[in-house]
Amino acid sequence: MAADLTAFGNWLSVPSVVILWIAVLLRAPGALRSRQQRGLWLAVATAAAAMTLNLPDVVAYAMSREAAYAHTIGLVRNLIGVLSAGAVLYFVAAATGRRRLQLASWTATAGWLTALVALDMAAPGHGTHTMPPVGDPVPSLAYWLVLISAHLAANTICVSLCWRYSRRTESRGLAAGLRLFGLGTALAGLFWLAYLLKALFGSTWAMPALPLMMNVHGLLRAAGILVPTLFTFRRTAADIATAWRLWPLWRDLVQAVPHVALNKPRAGRVVELLWPPVPRNLLVYRKVIETRDAILILGEYVSPGALELARGQVAGRGVPEQRRTAAALASVLKEARRTKLDGLPGQPGEAVGLELTAAIQTSDESGDLADEARFLVDVAQEYTARRDVSDRREVKPS
Repeated sequence: MAADLTAFGNWLSVPSVVILWIAVLLRAPGALRSRQQRGLWLAVATAAAAMTLNLPDVVAYAMSREAAYAHTIGLVRNLIGVLSAGAVLYFVAAATGRRRLQLASWTATAGWLTALVALDMAAPGHGTHTMPPVGDPVPSLAYWLVLISAHLAANTICVSLCWRYSRRTESRGLAAGLRLFGLGTALAGLFWLAYLLKALFGSTWAMPALPLMMNVHGLLRAAGILVPTLFTFRRTAADIATAWRLWPLWRDLVQAVPHVALNKPRAGRVVELLWPPVPRNLLVYRKVIETRDAILILGEYVSPGALELARGQVAGRGVPEQRRTAAALASVLKEARRTKLDGLPGQPGEAVGLELTAAIQTSDESGDLADEARFLVDVAQEYTARRDVSDRREVKPS
């Protein structure tokens, strides 16, 4: 059983390191621009580097070379690990806004690194650094106690901070990221606690689980820093879906009232989404604003009371009550667009246009942009469902 656990943990090492590096590369652009996120990103990047040097194949290759080579790999791995612990402390200090704690984190990191190098040089000749199941630690017990203390101190403080702030924040994404990162850090803390028990008391019962703990820690930390990316991806996907559904209604209205569009419409819906004329995060915003402006202007081509009349008509067709306003507005807009494109005169004034836009704003409870976009999507669906061949005519040249 213990051998199987160790084998599974070792098998997980490569996927864990690969996913960790992917997370590091994906988060690099945003993290390096943010002072608060920089320490967290550095902690994960250095942890990924240390775990890379600890891969079974890398360790086996180092052991097959001369002792000096194996020793160098082991020392560099430990130093990078301590640098990762220092970056975790810096992340804690930056998150709490304590400048003295930031200075203390780098001072402690420099002290740990210096102590490790000094203890390594003072030890008798040795190869790679290891905590063997049987026998004394290599290069020395003091070396390992300094290494373990650095990781335990950083991990304990980080877990405490992640737990505390995940309960305070109102952002679900931030809370999820902190909890995942904190859970991964807790596993790393248990990993080093097991090494401490082995160093002080010769306890080896937890040793078979250490590879699994370390590699699951890597996966959780990767997930923790990828949460903002996943939330951004989900938001972008939702915006693309909304823009795709709004496009037929928006295109027809902009054809009738072209001056409401900030940019000239693209040749087609796919091109519009792949090559948006505005920043992608503003695409839905512009579609909603321009659609609303077009509706306001097309109100000049709608008779007073037409919206209420259309509501009665769609109710007679069996349209569900929650969609009647959307269906009525779609019907009114279709007629207004036809009238405008036919060159017939409108009725100057904003009363009817304001009535139409008021129908949009009163169709939801909160009145925010997201709810307005959802209602306009319903209007677009009703509009396209009842659009006939005459509605697809091109704009007449002026």
